[in-house]
Amino acid sequence: MTATILDGKALATEIRAELAVEAADFIQDSGVVPCLVAVLVGDDPASDVYVRNKQKACDRVGIDSRLQRLPEDASMEELLTVVNRLNKDDAVHGILVQLPLPEGLDETRILDAVSPMKDVDAFHPENVGLIVQNRPRFLPCTPNGIQQLLLRRGIEIAGANVVVLGRSDIVGKPMATMLMQRGRGGDATVTVCHSRTKNLAEVCRGADILIVAIGRPKFVTADMVNPGATVIDVGINRTDAGLVGDVDFEAVRQVAGQITPVPGGVGPLTIAMLLANTLHAARLQLGT
Repeated sequence: MTATILDGKALATEIRAELAVEAADFIQDSGVVPCLVAVLVGDDPASDVYVRNKQKACDRVGIDSRLQRLPEDASMEELLTVVNRLNKDDAVHGILVQLPLPEGLDETRILDAVSPMKDVDAFHPENVGLIVQNRPRFLPCTPNGIQQLLLRRGIEIAGANVVVLGRSDIVGKPMATMLMQRGRGGDATVTVCHSRTKNLAEVCRGADILIVAIGRPKFVTADMVNPGATVIDVGINRTDAGLVGDVDFEAVRQVAGQITPVPGGVGPLTIAMLLANTLHAARLQLGT
């Protein structure tokens, strides 16, 4: 058996087409163009690529995209001043602080400074709390993209045994929270694994849906996967052989039922959900 490839790039194209229609209707009705501002500190090549991809995606759906660049040696005060200015700018609907920040800058303090109404990454503690209570303002982009992929490709979530490998604030924790909630896209039985989990391979083999986000190239091997399981690989690791995920793709695809590739899997969906959050933010701020 060879797994079906879950093409995140193709689904992201579908979602962007939907968003382009919604954005055009919003602009026509309100006279306001949704605006996303990315704040980029320093010259990290990977961050430059991510920001450019986000800008291109915004252009495709009719969302205004701006870049606020600061030098590598920018101080906390300078960065906070920029964030506070964007918070007060009514023409800006979404603020994205590109991570990681240079050493010496307090990421938590910066992310907490972003207005919860413009926090399109859903990192602010107010928005995280709303997610936990199952009344989200915004959903975090990568987990939301994964949930959309499962829903739109007909993969049963309700009642499924889901294993989330990784407990980061960006993917693992919110992903587990979203999948365990009552209602559409939820009702799963969720286990969160991490570096201290005992019998990790055995736990992973019990998953109907295995979501891997640990940042370790090809960590998940075929013997860790339940035959026929859905495997979602969130990892993007730069190696001498090129980009690889956290899953040993070629080996695991011989065991799994469905699997996401790297690249072309979760990444494009993350950006699509960022656009959706920006449009939603604009609607909230205009009261529509």
